[in-house]
Amino acid sequence: MLTSLSGRQRLWLAFALLAAAGIVAVGVLRHKTAPPALPAEFTVEMAIRQIAPRLNVTGKNLARELGLPLDAAKRKPLRVLGITQGELDHATEHLLGHRETMLKYYVFAALAVFGLVYLVRLGRPDGSPAAERRTWYPRWPYVASLVLAVAVCGFALGKSPNPMESSVKVFKSLVGLYPSIAAKVGAFAFFAVLAVVGNKLICGWACPFGALQELIYHLPILRKLKKHKLPFAVSNTVRGTLFVVMLLLLFGIMGGHEGFVVYHFINPFNLFNLDIETVTVGATILAALVASFGFYRPFCQLVCPFGLLSWFLEPLSIFRVKIDPDRCTHCGACVSACPLDAAKGRLAGKAFPADCFSCGRCLRVCPVDAIRYGLVGQTSAAPDLDSGHLG
Repeated sequence: MLTSLSGRQRLWLAFALLAAAGIVAVGVLRHKTAPPALPAEFTVEMAIRQIAPRLNVTGKNLARELGLPLDAAKRKPLRVLGITQGELDHATEHLLGHRETMLKYYVFAALAVFGLVYLVRLGRPDGSPAAERRTWYPRWPYVASLVLAVAVCGFALGKSPNPMESSVKVFKSLVGLYPSIAAKVGAFAFFAVLAVVGNKLICGWACPFGALQELIYHLPILRKLKKHKLPFAVSNTVRGTLFVVMLLLLFGIMGGHEGFVVYHFINPFNLFNLDIETVTVGATILAALVASFGFYRPFCQLVCPFGLLSWFLEPLSIFRVKIDPDRCTHCGACVSACPLDAAKGRLAGKAFPADCFSCGRCLRVCPVDAIRYGLVGQTSAAPDLDSGHLG
């Protein structure tokens, strides 16, 4: 790959690597490791109001974790409320597992920066003709980014923060389960910005569970099965319905009690803390990973709330896949290469086509060189398609 890059592209490569390394270095320097609270420090002789602040949650959140009503007495000893030491230990361990590692935000940003530069400037050698398109966008840089996402943003730094969690915590804070709404909105905004700068780039290049599904799907097996795609109308209906149900339960509109979070029972990011706390969590992880052998990112398509919300943001993407309508012959090569219905929907001019994870598969198949990844509105290479963006 390096030998085929132009001098200018090599400068871009150096910039991308230095920028990514610099972002992580800043994160390391700013990272502070305070001694974490331990479950053993809390006893049932203590009250909710004594424990909750040390866990950085509200009394309502701790009450919910203990299986108590949200309006349970916050000043009485937990023993009086019928809570055993084992129940308290389990609740505090779960809440401590949600403590965020700030360094992880920097690693997310570094992976996104590298992915963006690779897609825009490095994947295709300058001056390379369409006849050499099969050599464009080699997969190993993408695979390397995915491996880092799983290893570092997943197992090394733990499950929190992550895109899915950020979207759910905004709504949990509105019910009073977190002391600061602004902090949770800020965390979600961070991931949303990365999804807008490069079309769903945070999902496609840096999310650890998304990366794990992508790596499994990338294995050269079950090729015939992979030709079958979940209809987007079906997958998005399932994902959207689950999100609405989550809101109805969380706000007590359904069920009559506030604070129930359905995603807690199907949260695959627990894998990265090696904390399979319920049968449903384990089943979700197993089902998603097994299904990934034949279907593209099943959890992202069918469940992930951030996947749903970032799908609404795709029309705002600054960098994305673009198509030159004057060159496009509608041969269908990009539609076949796309693991979802993203290319198909955009070529059909749908206002809200299927998710595009910026995987780059469509960028190396067009026989007439009609597809590029670039800045929206830029016309120097491949102008945007007004009737629908191939993103």
